[in-house]
Amino acid sequence: MQTSFLGDVVLTTPLLAELAARGPVDVVVTPAAAPLLATHPDVRTVFTYDKKGHPFAPATLWRLARSIRLAQARAGDPGSPIAYLAQGSVRSALLALLVGCHERIGFATSGGRYLYTRRVPYRENAHHAARLLSLAEAPRSTGSADELSASSSGPRVLLYPAPSDVAAVDALLGRAGAAGSPLIAIAPGSVWGTKRWPHYPALAAALARDGRIVLVGSAADTEIARQVAAAVGAGRAIDATGQLTLLGSAELIRRAAVLITNDSAPQHLASAMGTPTVTLFGPTVPGFGFGPLAPRHAIAEVTNLPCRPCDRHGPRRCPLGHWRCMRDLSVEHVAALVRQVTAPTVSVPL
Repeated sequence: MQTSFLGDVVLTTPLLAELAARGPVDVVVTPAAAPLLATHPDVRTVFTYDKKGHPFAPATLWRLARSIRLAQARAGDPGSPIAYLAQGSVRSALLALLVGCHERIGFATSGGRYLYTRRVPYRENAHHAARLLSLAEAPRSTGSADELSASSSGPRVLLYPAPSDVAAVDALLGRAGAAGSPLIAIAPGSVWGTKRWPHYPALAAALARDGRIVLVGSAADTEIARQVAAAVGAGRAIDATGQLTLLGSAELIRRAAVLITNDSAPQHLASAMGTPTVTLFGPTVPGFGFGPLAPRHAIAEVTNLPCRPCDRHGPRRCPLGHWRCMRDLSVEHVAALVRQVTAPTVSVPL
């Protein structure tokens, strides 16, 4: 059960892979996140739980639990399913009880922990993908504390765009006359206001000579994408915001030479597709466990501010009014990191 943000769902895929090696895996996610796992080979069935409205209403939980039980009965599943509570609210634990899960495994710090049969330590110094993988009793991917730390590489996350997503990206790039062109992807949006770096227009203008700028995000990011595109010049940027599915956006990011993004969902899409990534951290820090996992990545942050981090997610406004954590990140510094992660690797002959 993973009804958290989109990025959390992506970071749950190593756990899904581990559990799929043991038996069929069904998942419960929000309607917004369901498309991410619709084509995932480690997932048998995706059930959606809409937390908006009246999610605690007994009828809401009962109907979902009943649909899960019926589906598993039709599949001939023996015995009682095991619930892995990747999202640890009380309502998720209640849903697991209603489904009939005699084993309920979750983090010892979760709100629903008193309803669990096994509580797993929440490792603050680990990447969240590694934390989630630790919910499995015997994870196949193990490593030292350094290998699984919040700021270094963690388990490999994977997504699987459908042929329709590939075709949609082909069509989008074809209309823009960019088929085969080098692409630089920028994801300037975030639902958290203080996570949005204000200098994306200037960065896009500086990088436009190195490839076609392509803007990634949801329809909510269209206005900021227009501002970035305007700085590049008419017809020189491709605005894909709101035009693709989540997996379509992942496919578009896969084709890019690099993604520059805030600490938000596109970063995790890039990790799943192996695209070099530069992530800008402002009110949050990589130490929370949500940094990039792409093989080549860099982090841009202002490290000498005593007020960082100020929030687990990112407040709507800077509590101190100066927003230096983002304003002080220079275009020159971010551009240098972009060129660093996209520089060709040199093989040294033995």
